[in-house]
Amino acid sequence: MSGTNAASGAAPCRFAHYFVICGIDTETGLEPDELAAFLCHVLKGKMLLQPLWENFEQSPLKRTFKSKVLAHYPENVEWNPFDQDAVNMLCMPKGLSFRTQADSREPQFHSFLITREDGSRTYGFVHTFYEEVTSPQICSAMQTLYQILDEADSPSSSSCRSAACGGYDASRDTLYVSKALCLITPMPFMHACRRFLSQMHRAVTAASPPPLPLESYVHNILYEVPLPPPGRSLKFHGVYEPIVCQRPGPGELPLADFPLGQTFTLLGVENLVQLFNCTLLEMQILLYSQDYQRLMTVAEGITTLLFPFQWQHVYVPILPASLLHFLDAPVPYLMGLQSKEGTDRSKLELPQEANLCFVDIDNHCIELPEDFPQFPNKPEFIQELSEVLLRYGISPVGGAPPTSLEDDGRNGNLGGEQLAVLELLQGNATLERLQALAKRTGVRVEALRGVGGEGEGQGGRTTVEEEELRNAKLNVQLREVFASRFTTMFADYEAFVIQSAPDLESWLTNREQMHNFDKASFLSDQPEPYLPFLSHFIETQMFATFIDNKIMSQWEEKEPLLRVFDGRIDKARLYNVRAPSLRSSNYQRCTVLKESAQAIEQRLMKIDHTAIHPHLLDMKIGQGKYEQGFFPKLQSDVLSVGPTNNKWSNRTATAQRRKDRHRQQTEHLTLDNDLKEKYMQEARSLGKNLRQPKLSDLSPAVIAQTNWKFVEGLLKECRMKTKRMLVEKMGREAVELGHGEANITGLEENTLIASLCDLLERIWSHGLQVKQVCRDTQTHTCAYTCTEQKHTHTLSNGPERRKSESSIGMPSLRASVIQDMRHIQSMGEIKTDVGRARAWIRLSLEKKLLSQHLKQLLSRQALTKKLYKRYAFLRCEEEKEQFLFHLLSLNTVDYFCFTSVFTTIMIPYRAVIIPIKKLSNAMTTSNPWVCVSGELGDSGVRQITKNILEMTFDCQNLGKLTTVQLGHDNSGLLAKWLVDCVMVRNEITGHTYKFPCGRWLGKGVDDGSLERVLIGELALPNADEDFGRGCRTPDMQHSPGQTRRVKPTSAQIQEAIGEAVNSICKHFHKPEKERGSLTILLCGEVGLVGALELFFHNGFKSARLFQKTVFVWDFVEKAVAYMESADQMGDMQETAEPLGLTCVSLCHYVSAINSSPRNIGKDGKFQLLVCLGARDRLLIQWLPLLVECPVIQRMYEESALLRDRTTVNALIAVLQTLHDFPITLEASLVKGIDL
Repeated sequence: MSGTNAASGAAPCRFAHYFVICGIDTETGLEPDELAAFLCHVLKGKMLLQPLWENFEQSPLKRTFKSKVLAHYPENVEWNPFDQDAVNMLCMPKGLSFRTQADSREPQFHSFLITREDGSRTYGFVHTFYEEVTSPQICSAMQTLYQILDEADSPSSSSCRSAACGGYDASRDTLYVSKALCLITPMPFMHACRRFLSQMHRAVTAASPPPLPLESYVHNILYEVPLPPPGRSLKFHGVYEPIVCQRPGPGELPLADFPLGQTFTLLGVENLVQLFNCTLLEMQILLYSQDYQRLMTVAEGITTLLFPFQWQHVYVPILPASLLHFLDAPVPYLMGLQSKEGTDRSKLELPQEANLCFVDIDNHCIELPEDFPQFPNKPEFIQELSEVLLRYGISPVGGAPPTSLEDDGRNGNLGGEQLAVLELLQGNATLERLQALAKRTGVRVEALRGVGGEGEGQGGRTTVEEEELRNAKLNVQLREVFASRFTTMFADYEAFVIQSAPDLESWLTNREQMHNFDKASFLSDQPEPYLPFLSHFIETQMFATFIDNKIMSQWEEKEPLLRVFDGRIDKARLYNVRAPSLRSSNYQRCTVLKESAQAIEQRLMKIDHTAIHPHLLDMKIGQGKYEQGFFPKLQSDVLSVGPTNNKWSNRTATAQRRKDRHRQQTEHLTLDNDLKEKYMQEARSLGKNLRQPKLSDLSPAVIAQTNWKFVEGLLKECRMKTKRMLVEKMGREAVELGHGEANITGLEENTLIASLCDLLERIWSHGLQVKQVCRDTQTHTCAYTCTEQKHTHTLSNGPERRKSESSIGMPSLRASVIQDMRHIQSMGEIKTDVGRARAWIRLSLEKKLLSQHLKQLLSRQALTKKLYKRYAFLRCEEEKEQFLFHLLSLNTVDYFCFTSVFTTIMIPYRAVIIPIKKLSNAMTTSNPWVCVSGELGDSGVRQITKNILEMTFDCQNLGKLTTVQLGHDNSGLLAKWLVDCVMVRNEITGHTYKFPCGRWLGKGVDDGSLERVLIGELALPNADEDFGRGCRTPDMQHSPGQTRRVKPTSAQIQEAIGEAVNSICKHFHKPEKERGSLTILLCGEVGLVGALELFFHNGFKSARLFQKTVFVWDFVEKAVAYMESADQMGDMQETAEPLGLTCVSLCHYVSAINSSPRNIGKDGKFQLLVCLGARDRLLIQWLPLLVECPVIQRMYEESALLRDRTTVNALIAVLQTLHDFPITLEASLVKGIDL
């Protein structure tokens, strides 16, 4: 077997794939690294006016020179081909660095990763140190560069060239150059690799040679140290001390060895959560730091927290100079850019900053994009993370001082020994005095390491091992908090995955055209506070890839992250068979922090495997001679071939994978008896009853008892859920009536309904003969539909029936299970059976037919017996009746859970215009039209067929209806039209809205209006339409025109105004979801406009003059005309400036209303003026103008309220309270008004 094949044969099982040495090539000499120099200039904001090699004004010691891969072992690995250029570029991103004896030469550590074309990653860990330059050619070249620089500078400045000033003199100074040792591994064992490389460097710098030649240690880690098996720990030996690493088990979070504690320390919890949020939403993220390891630590930390999702876009934690153009890419990316000391951030020009999240790691700050949704439960999330950090002595604020890092505070290396010493000193007075004494005498604590090795910690572990254990426990607990959030938010994601392809090949072929996830149904089930974030997140590439992996798992082995995530969801369900808490928007804290930390500690305390010790190799004598301070040239012949006799090197990848898979499945799917008993006890304590894993092993009596308890538990839960839904809907009123405690409210209606859907699904699935792939409620309704197709007319209770001809109105809409199912099936937005079942439940609940529909489903006993076993809940008659009774109680409150959730569906609407036949021409020669408006939009103008007072049209969901615009073109001889009201019904939900009118439409009659804006309210169903729902007959409603004929007293008018203003104030003090329609409060029958009309009509001289009725708008127009004429004659020049501006505003508004293209009448214009004045806070400024106008004396009696100064001042004070609220008018009210 060749060396290459030997090296590659066991590669999948090896701890490390390559050992690499990078540094200076003495044969080629010094080569300027122009790309690295270009990056330096860009970061300093300089413009390059000439080639870089002509503009090297920097000191030669600070310039960048090309490095090279001096050696790598083995030559190649089949599983992971060696990329020499990439490794060289990432091992020494800044190129070679030179120092003299006067400069700091502390070793540095950083890591990197390489992403291959298939998405797999390879990790690199680099230890960089400085080695003395022994090549005379290199020293001479450096001396020459300084001489060239001295000649270019003035003599006075050249006299300062010395070691102290950063110069170099070959006769006086010692020259050092950077060299890098690198391990390339398939998994991110950062701490283990860092310790191994550190010990290799110590072996070179120690006074005495290492116990064995360095080739023995390199050969050992390349060929004789295996990867730890999943869920196991491994110990192998470095040059001086053993090194321990561990690998998570198959049910645990995947390996992540980068210290999250340092990431939180650098950024703080608040900033990190914001960065995490931007990463989830796939924005452009640029990390910025002087230190490479900080870039890598933050990048790996943030991507690790994405579990179970994975970053799918450009990922370059350390951006080399040659790839700087990546920053111009118009795609999401996560990249790290090294900054230079003293660089001004403002001079760093970055493209597309509007969508960029810029993270300045060294300054502990973050610049966020302009607008993006926040992560759900962000304050509680931050609080839980802060508590975890504080338990480990880490401040959640962030911004740690550089001294908390390793020896070199400037380069940001990972904290290790110094942190341990610092923690040891804190709180110990004796040790603090010893530390002070050591400082005075010049003794360094680090120097003790060479005498006694690494200090002893607890349980015989060294301080370094203690620090690694602490970091590992902190890592896993922080990650569990993040993973818990996703487990809560996506606990039911599988129900909305669309799996329609018969095989993998057809799915891959049609992938782009297929819908894989029922987004509309998923969002309809989520708590409202989650929707802004989730609606964006489910559109990301990482979520799409996650769903793709889920679909492909039915044909292939599950992707590891998906397997772990699904296992966690299954475990949550095993704990609690559909806990209501999973449906709540209340924050759910992570419950496995202690267990996860214990699993890590147990693996590190109890070593499962020990690798072969390093040993002497068959080497040539005389090569690789030890020389202190210099890393020797290793013998490549002994490092290119692995051993052929150890027990694992010949193990094939296939056999290993088979064993690992079998063990993982065994550990993942089986629970021991103790764990089963633990789950059962916890379930009982929560009042839940779990099905035993193997009911076949139990006696029939025990089975019956278990099912009876389950039925009893479902009924109890139904009672609790319906009560909670009623209490939540009634709010404080329910608490005052003693139906609940004050803290029971606060859940969103959407969350409670989704929880009810869960309960119904569990009830319908209990005792089912054959479990279906789709939801069991949907299965039952489909079976019922098929059974009843022949009897559709019976279920529909006959065709639609009109009322008697003597009372023209809306035809009745009968309840029908089948018809509702057809409506749901026609909704193209819903892709899955579970989505359809839940939409049907929402529709039935909104129509107050849920109990009735379910009772109708269960009325066919033959079908129920066919689908369900004898012990099923739906075949327990007494419990079933109680269950339906509890659901019937939900009819006492109004839900819009269907209308408010499915906002984009097409809905058929029926509109009926009801004239007053005794006073009007029921037949009209004009061409009428109607426009229906709701909270979600309007229908647009819909032409009505002449002399047909009824129409049906399809329109995108308008939400709750608010206004109807009704008009005609006044054509023909019989154009005048007296309309009593307009009725509009949503043909799917059955909600009927009544829009009272009671006015004429036509020129020369009433106020001359050809168009009226009618304000509607939800009409209660009458007894004929009720069909058993127990609702009362609605009260008689009067039109505004009829109301105006009654002359109320002055006290009644003032009371009406006070009530109208009070209702608007109450509207704004309610939670936004409970406010209802502001338009009704402004323009409804008891609204503000109607109350002010009564005020202005009091004492108004509206007697007929020459057969013409005078309206309030006539008074307003005459007052405005007087103001305009007085202004032109100069009578208002002496008026105070604010009053003059008020006159201008009133004239401007009246002119805009009169010049509107709409054919609204005079009363409609007055309504519009009041609404605009209330919106723009001008009413109380206009009233004094109208009162002071001389026109009022001609048009109002002496006793009129408008001429009573005291009453007007009281009215102004009442209207003043509206200025505290932002009044917004519907588009239908202000259409065509140009202000």
